[in-house]
Amino acid sequence: MSDTQTMSGHPVSIVPMEPSDWSTVRAIYLEGIATGNSTFEKTAPEWADWDRSHIRHCRLAAHCNDEIVGWAALTPVSGRCVYAGVAEVSVYVAARVRRQRVGLELLSALVAASERAGIWTLQGGVFPENIGSLALCSKAGFRVVGTRERLGCMDGRWRDVVLLERRSSVIGV
Repeated sequence: MSDTQTMSGHPVSIVPMEPSDWSTVRAIYLEGIATGNSTFEKTAPEWADWDRSHIRHCRLAAHCNDEIVGWAALTPVSGRCVYAGVAEVSVYVAARVRRQRVGLELLSALVAASERAGIWTLQGGVFPENIGSLALCSKAGFRVVGTRERLGCMDGRWRDVVLLERRSSVIGV
């Protein structure tokens, strides 16, 4: 799909995620969960549950030096047909390659894949403390819609979530 290089000079390829990638994808997801600033989730699901909940043609993996170093995927926001073109974004990058443009490459490729799939609006929810993810979304053309205050309680602490969206300029116009 796309090729770029990390700051360390190693080539990164963004390709469709395969079911055989799941153990590495899940490990990267768990790394993100461990930060406490990526999701309300406490653990990553097993493959069957994850597979069932994510849009099949919008799952990407970033490969560098024959290793998966990040992934991106979309989840439908609703089963109602009026929302068929609206999806929620997930992007996770391995800690060792963060801040090396892998997230931006993944999110840019995911935007392109979503438009090929007929999706007109992407949305995301980011904890306000996750400055890196907020900056990533901004660079990829997302805008802040607002902040959902005290949306959920995590480890005894109420957390706000910044709601972001990106409207396609080619689909649903």
